[in-house]
Amino acid sequence: MNRQRDRGRVTHRGRVTLAVIAAVCAAAMPGQAHAADGPAAYTFDPAAATVQGAETNADAAELKPGSVYRSSIKNGQKLYYRLELDDKTDAYVSAVAVPKTGGKVAYGDGITISIRDLDDTQCGSEDASFESAEFPRPIAAYVGRIVEKDSTTCAASGTYNVLIERESKATSSPEAWDLELRYESEPAPKDGASLPTEAPENWSSASPAPPSGHRKRSGGTSFYDATSLESGEWVDAIEPGQTLFYRVPVDWGQQIFTTAALSNSGKSTEYLGNALALALDNPMGGHVDDATLSYSGAPNSVAMDPLPPVAYENRYDAGADVSAMRFAGWYYLSVSLSPEVAEHYGNAPIGLTLKVKVVGDSKASPYQGDAGIFGVTDGDRDMARSGQSAPEAGRSDTMRTVAAAGIGAGSVLVLGLGAWMLLARRRAVPATPPPTPGGQPPYGGPPQAW
Repeated sequence: MNRQRDRGRVTHRGRVTLAVIAAVCAAAMPGQAHAADGPAAYTFDPAAATVQGAETNADAAELKPGSVYRSSIKNGQKLYYRLELDDKTDAYVSAVAVPKTGGKVAYGDGITISIRDLDDTQCGSEDASFESAEFPRPIAAYVGRIVEKDSTTCAASGTYNVLIERESKATSSPEAWDLELRYESEPAPKDGASLPTEAPENWSSASPAPPSGHRKRSGGTSFYDATSLESGEWVDAIEPGQTLFYRVPVDWGQQIFTTAALSNSGKSTEYLGNALALALDNPMGGHVDDATLSYSGAPNSVAMDPLPPVAYENRYDAGADVSAMRFAGWYYLSVSLSPEVAEHYGNAPIGLTLKVKVVGDSKASPYQGDAGIFGVTDGDRDMARSGQSAPEAGRSDTMRTVAAAGIGAGSVLVLGLGAWMLLARRRAVPATPPPTPGGQPPYGGPPQAW
């Protein structure tokens, strides 16, 4: 019996050791591999479930809050997805459209996303389109079903439809665009909180002093693996046809100012209008603002227009850029360089500098309980200081867990070996008891055969 239990313990220790090794290997592997020849593809969230949009709302697949999905849409398609909503919670759905690399897009190509009730009443709608920078890159839009006080429009609980429509010119590439969809519920405001119900009229638009010094940070390929930044001057390099993603934590009451600059190139002086596109998206993946930069081989820069501090009441503003500054959390910067740059300046990366400045003191969250993605934590600020992306931070957490598991497994192994040695010593004791005076067995009993 003892031997059998010992074998069981050895087998368990083997399982723990193998689990630790497997976890180390898994943590060391990147989420997605990319080819070394050319810009990396958009990295979709590996947790995204594949869902197919339906051309009739009766067949629409349901989206769950707090979830990410992967889908696709062809030119001219109108695709439905389903939501089940209560009569209290504000709900948001975002869509990132990802055209194929190397294809063609034209001015006005894009998607429209809307939420509608079963009577087809539109609860909200937003577009994402290619404008003057007519080259393929990820573009994002979001829409919300907002339960407004004293309004019955889109306020009832029940089934709602998310409708995504794509429109492309005949001269554009006909391939389907990939979609990354996200559905989130906004936390409820604090009980008894008297939140403003009107948009702010004034805020500081003066650009702050630029950050001093510069540091290297390599951008990610998507919202999922965007590189974290704090206030500072950040140096990178971008290839023609590439889109780089970064993210910045912006808390309640804070403003973000951003400038992007391309370095010089001695290969040409060809003028290219709208060679670089800079975009800012909010924590929900909702488009806030964008800017474009021309290039002629000399250093050039472009700054994002001043935006208001993050505030709950920004949602009541008629301007989409101000309204989108309604959440605290990670704000995403994407920088895209036109593939046309390669025709005159070659395929080599061009130096890119991002100047990011977040100003203002953090204010209290308007929500009751956990803010989820609509808040900034100390952990977020730590990631911004270290430059970790979300998957890198996840791998770090995994490695810490693995280290703890490894220490635990080692302790179990040491204790097991100690117990085994103790048992071995006990078994090594002679079976015959020591003799007593007169040759009688101990304890005064009769002679026995041991």
